[in-house]
Parts: sequence; C-alpha cells; structure tokens
Amino acid sequence: MTLLAVERIKLFSTRSPWWCAALALVITVGITALIAANTSTEFPLTVGVTQAFYTFGMYVVLVMAALAITTEYRFSTIRATFLAVPNRISALLAKTVVVSLLAGVIGELVAFGSWGISKLIKPDVNIAINTAQEWRNVAGVGAVFFVGAIFAIAIGTLLRHTAGAVALLLVWALVVESLVGIIPKIGDDIQRWMPFVNGNRFLTAGTEPFPGEPVINYPFGAWGSLGYFAAISVGLLIVAFVVAKRRDA
Repeated sequence: MTLLAVERIKLFSTRSPWWCAALALVITVGITALIAANTSTEFPLTVGVTQAFYTFGMYVVLVMAALAITTEYRFSTIRATFLAVPNRISALLAKTVVVSLLAGVIGELVAFGSWGISKLIKPDVNIAINTAQEWRNVAGVGAVFFVGAIFAIAIGTLLRHTAGAVALLLVWALVVESLVGIIPKIGDDIQRWMPFVNGNRFLTAGTEPFPGEPVINYPFGAWGSLGYFAAISVGLLIVAFVVAKRRDA
C-alpha cells in the first residue's frame, strides 16, 4: 500500500496526467457533441454512436501512461525509486496499478460524458442504456482504457524514451492496426489478432457496423476479445519487467 501511495503522489504531483485527462474528456465529448447535434433519420443517434469516438480519448491516455514511466527515465528519478525499492518489479507494478486505474476512471468519464452530452443535445431521442450489450458498450470503455494503459506502460518501460514510446504507440494504434487489413490475402487474418482491434471488438460486439466499416471474422466473442487484449498487454508488461530488472536504470 505504501508503494501505491507513493506512486499516486508522484503521478498527481506532475501536470501531465491532469492535462491528459482534461484533453481526453474535451476532445472525445466535444466531437461526440458535434456528431450528436448533426444526427438525423438517415444517421440516427444511438448508444453506439455516442461511444464511436472513444478512441480519441484513448490515444491521449496511452500518451499519459507512457509519460508516467518514460519521464522517470528521462530525469533519472527512476534511479532514486530503485534505490529506495530494490525490488524493481514491485515499484513498477505499483506504478502500473495506479496509472491503469486512473486510465480506467478517465475512460468511464469519457464514456458517460459522451452519452450524457448526447442525451442533453437530443433529449427526445431514446438512447437509454437498457441491455447488457449497451452497458458493455458504455461502461466497458473504462476497461479498455485500463488495459490500454498497461500496454502503454509496458512499451514505455521497454523503450525508456518518451518520443520513441509515444510514436510507437500512436503509429501502432492509429496506422498499423488499421492498414494491416489491406494486405492482400493475409491482411484480414492478421488484423483479427491485433490487440486494439480486439479491444474495440469488446465494446462493439453485437452492434450494427457503420457504413463502410470492414467486417472482421474475430476469433473470440466480446469478453474473449477483452481477455485476449488483456493477455497481450500483461504478457508485454511481464517482458518489460524482466528487461527492467536486468538492465541498468
């Protein structure tokens, strides 16, 4: 518990998590508000539409999580941490728990904020959250943010360089996983195993795809996709812990 308290103090004593949290909320809720205001009978407002832009907030949270670890290496404060806590894995695990929990909270704020602003803009449209699928679509955003933060911390721990970690995370999530599907013959088979694609599958399983959205034959159901995303992230984190334990700080 002491390590968790220390990591919480370290995290919230810097400006980056506050700015990233605010930016994730403003961007995601703002875009959702614009879309909700322009929905019509041809493009109706649904619960799924209110959550269609959660990825904008997630990208900011990925940056926040990477910064939480890479800035310690940048300013060499990680050396003091490892001197105070010789068990490096315990220190890194405490940081992962704190940052990931914060990411999950931001995800819930983003999700329900987007739903709330849509309801406020179009009060006559029925977007009540009634079914288990709709609850997963909204409340599940926090779980995806939580797992995504673990993935980002693992990358940051492995690379230790802010620019490199942020660039890799954004290129992977924004470009690689989107474009891998256009590879002839094998693209679809590869894309259905991508971690962030499966995270999105957890949220959108059972909903109607948007016009022009590619239909992917996923290997798992909704909860299986989240489990797969979590397994990839935790596996990568374990590798990062082993590497961090063996090399110099």
